[in-house]
Amino acid sequence: MDIRNVTPQLSVAPQILPQDVHAVHAMGFKSIVCNRPDGEGNDQPTFTEIQQEAEKLGMTCVYQPVTSGKVTLDDADTFVQSVQTLPGPTLAYCRTGTRSITLWAMSASKSLGPDEVLKLSQRAGYDLAGFAALHAG
Repeated sequence: MDIRNVTPQLSVAPQILPQDVHAVHAMGFKSIVCNRPDGEGNDQPTFTEIQQEAEKLGMTCVYQPVTSGKVTLDDADTFVQSVQTLPGPTLAYCRTGTRSITLWAMSASKSLGPDEVLKLSQRAGYDLAGFAALHAG
């Protein structure tokens, strides 16, 4: 697993597996958000497989699939609402983690500004420089 902390309430990761959920729980995460549509890759587990393992541990799981390269402001608003209302901290994942951090960045830029979003994203290991340039000014 490659879990990257974005804020105290949110971390993002590439695809996790059902057998990873116990370790995610042991790290203190209370909720999981899946941003990867089922069936996107032949080797990925379904959301239900992740959800079943999480629920055994008392964790909350949310399925918010977003097509790669097609993240919308509505998607971002829904994502941030989930992160704000779910028991935290929350781990969000997709194929590489980029969709999950982009969802956060699109909404967070309203309150933090593009420079702070870029800094936090880079600290988590994601290059959203194109995003920051889009939202500057």
